[in-house]
Amino acid sequence: MQSKPALRLMIVEDDALLRENLRVLLAGEPGVAVVACCESGEAALQMLVATRPEVLLSDLGLPGMSGIDLIRQAKAQMPQLDILVLTISEDRDAVFAALKAGACGYIVKGATPRELIEAIVAISSGGAPMSPKIARMVTRSFQDAASEDCDVLTPKEHSVLVGVRDGLSYKAIASQLNISAHTVHSHVKHIYEKLQAVDRRDALNKARRRGAL
Repeated sequence: MQSKPALRLMIVEDDALLRENLRVLLAGEPGVAVVACCESGEAALQMLVATRPEVLLSDLGLPGMSGIDLIRQAKAQMPQLDILVLTISEDRDAVFAALKAGACGYIVKGATPRELIEAIVAISSGGAPMSPKIARMVTRSFQDAASEDCDVLTPKEHSVLVGVRDGLSYKAIASQLNISAHTVHSHVKHIYEKLQAVDRRDALNKARRRGAL
């Protein structure tokens, strides 16, 4: 039975001792082949095509080119490349900048060797491994965004939308809310603009997805 090819891994870390420790740790893991160890983003990009890694393990705080720029340029060169950040930074802006640039995972330095190895295996299998604190941060960010989406409509606009949902005419909604039909029409127009909806059905669907109905 033919064995599975070893996972090709590139390490980018400017601290020489840590870089060597990572190389020894990961090269000794069955099924992993460390194809390059680089101290900078510039060096990594120069070796990318020649070494063809499947996973790039990179710090963010690098000399010269930042880790974010490395991630962005590496993904541009090799869109299929899986990138795992290994850094000391737990800063929210750094986390989201790395993910937006193309990183698939984010591990904070201090993770155990086994946790790091499991993260590399997970990312190569289509996962998105993150340290627990980072995962919580990402989750809270989406929850906060969802909460903001729920508040995108004013109370009056929400009441008008409820009337639209219930199939009431503009005149009936106006009577119910003690406003003019013209004002109802203006509210509906604003609702469509805020939800970027093209018609009644689209507005109702988007409002439900945002938790506004």
